[in-house]
Amino acid sequence: MNSLDLAGAEVLVIGGGVTGISVADVLQTLGSRIFIVDENNELAYDARRITLEQALAGVWTFAVVSPGWRADHPLVKQLKNNGTKLMSEVDLAWHLRCELLPSQRWLAITGTNGKTTTVEMAAAMLRAGGLNAVACGNVGDTVIEAVVSGEKFDYLILELSSFQLQWSDMPEFAAAAILNISEDHVDWHGSFEDYVQAKLRILTNSELAVLNADDSTVVEATSHWRGRKVFFSLNVPKAGELGLVENILVDRAFTLDPEEAGVISELKDVHPTAPHSVSNTLAAAALARSVGVAHESIQRAIKEFRPGRHRIETILEIDGVRWINDSKATNPHAAKASISSHLSVIWIAGGLAKGASMKDLVASCKNRIKAAILIGQDREVIAKELENQSPGKLIVKVDPEKQPESSLMERVVMEAQKIAQPGDVVLLAPACASMDQFVSYADRGDQFVGAVKKLVTK
Repeated sequence: MNSLDLAGAEVLVIGGGVTGISVADVLQTLGSRIFIVDENNELAYDARRITLEQALAGVWTFAVVSPGWRADHPLVKQLKNNGTKLMSEVDLAWHLRCELLPSQRWLAITGTNGKTTTVEMAAAMLRAGGLNAVACGNVGDTVIEAVVSGEKFDYLILELSSFQLQWSDMPEFAAAAILNISEDHVDWHGSFEDYVQAKLRILTNSELAVLNADDSTVVEATSHWRGRKVFFSLNVPKAGELGLVENILVDRAFTLDPEEAGVISELKDVHPTAPHSVSNTLAAAALARSVGVAHESIQRAIKEFRPGRHRIETILEIDGVRWINDSKATNPHAAKASISSHLSVIWIAGGLAKGASMKDLVASCKNRIKAAILIGQDREVIAKELENQSPGKLIVKVDPEKQPESSLMERVVMEAQKIAQPGDVVLLAPACASMDQFVSYADRGDQFVGAVKKLVTK
């Protein structure tokens, strides 16, 4: 496909969510005729909407598949069988980048947890080093919007999910990081092995792999990859790695002499100073160093950086009790990291488990969990693990319909207030997705924050 194909091209956009709409907007400005198919009954582009039958009957220049649409969906399978070219938004963005900004370089990050924070941190480090960089993908603008932006960025730092990677083949990355891999989205991919393989696709056309040496799944899964690898770890780094020496984050991968260690920052510069946060900081620093950002610029960015909302967000501390919103902990791995940062936790959890097991999470954290307040469709999955591994643990199951005068989160906060004592942390770290009871993880977090501020400060 060359640039002339877009003018007058008849393009089928599969999926009318955020990604699909951004693709439609960009292609329409480039002269393409856009048609959108989606199983959702409410679309912003209703005038361009067509049915599944019309989509199958059409003759398309190409089709753009939004993340989340499975390869075995009947529409996708039939289009492929018909010979229709299928591509992702990320592939299309790469094509436009090659046409419009051939000197633009891409960095990428994937992982089960920590992607958004690490992408935003890496972008901040590049900007601190004087580079025109932006975070995009699953954070901020979509990739295609960032490519056609009037800013003409020199660097894009992409947050890529397993869904996006499943559909993407074209992009070339100056460096790509895999932060961690743990059980998630098994219901969508079909197996943990397929989920891992989707994550590994980020390395297909990457010049450099930045990898978590503390994650055995990452180490084993990338053992046969033959490109240059730079590992990061919370341990003392070997030559060619980044890691910790006492309370100092150090770089032994991008120094002139690998026997010497460049100082990235002090541990106290990282906010919050939790193990997973330090690990993410080292990954971001490796990406920044891979494109020449100086240690001093990276340290300045680390000191100034604060994670976004809904990620280990302290709402308030009152009467010796801390209330923390980590609604973005949507899987067991993220919840485990969050709980492990505290000694006595009243844990608010539950939602859609997406096929993930809670066994390892409970085994690792049961001694830190004082009580569990459970909500959502798969709360019994968590309850059963707690009952099996920690008999007698206080478990409260909240049913909002039994208290219609209060919202779900108000009921949750009321239950937590009954239990909390000085020294406790009340932590929303659900280990599950939110869509069974909330619009999104952000909506879930906002409702929790609102309930805490309304009830706890009375």
